[in-house]
Amino acid sequence: SMSQPRQSRALVIVNTDFRSSDGDVTLGTRNGAKREAEKLSTTLSRLNYEVKLMHNKTAKEIEDLYQQECCCEHGEYFVSIISSHGEEGVIFGCDSKPVKLTRIFQILSSKKCPALTKIPKIFFIQACRGHEFDQGVVVECDSGVREPDGFSDYLSIPPQTVVMFACSPGYVAFLNISGSMFLQALLKVLEGEERHLALNRLMTRINWEVAFYCQARGTYEGCKEMPCFVTNLLQEVFPFSA
Repeated sequence: SMSQPRQSRALVIVNTDFRSSDGDVTLGTRNGAKREAEKLSTTLSRLNYEVKLMHNKTAKEIEDLYQQECCCEHGEYFVSIISSHGEEGVIFGCDSKPVKLTRIFQILSSKKCPALTKIPKIFFIQACRGHEFDQGVVVECDSGVREPDGFSDYLSIPPQTVVMFACSPGYVAFLNISGSMFLQALLKVLEGEERHLALNRLMTRINWEVAFYCQARGTYEGCKEMPCFVTNLLQEVFPFSA
């Protein structure tokens, strides 16, 4: 009999409570993020992923989790969702220490990890990438300062890797009690018929959902968010068409 193909793996990391080394509360609590991560994990399981959901991990523990993936048996895809506080090119552990995204990509594409090097690695990152608020309008910039494109300076992604961010470089990503605009849109797409689309089309669909349906309420009334993705895949893939 044919052996079952190996299940694809998914690693979901959600940090909601942040302390410094001396135990002080540093960054704000991310209400709504945990429940959202649990829903995404359930949905990925339904789509036949073997899901590992981790809550409140330090920077070191986060690196270790990716290091452990190198020793696992892998299926056709590797998916990872990270939900935390962040800055450009960086996400924060619950100890408020930074983890460089390039470090994570390095771990997964190292020579030590041939099983992972070959397969598409797909990241969805819900975290701020700076402190700017997106008012949803285009403003002329004539300061003569080269705008970072966010990819060349901070983010060289290895082959067979796709990264989708909640927001553009330099900007804030929003989270409210019911969750984040970006991961809610991802959830909606994974639960709907759009999950059968090729990955680049699926991500464009998420862009559309967030751009048209979401705007911040309360303090940041009317502010928008524009996700963006960068991909180094050379072929169309259908990772959620289970």
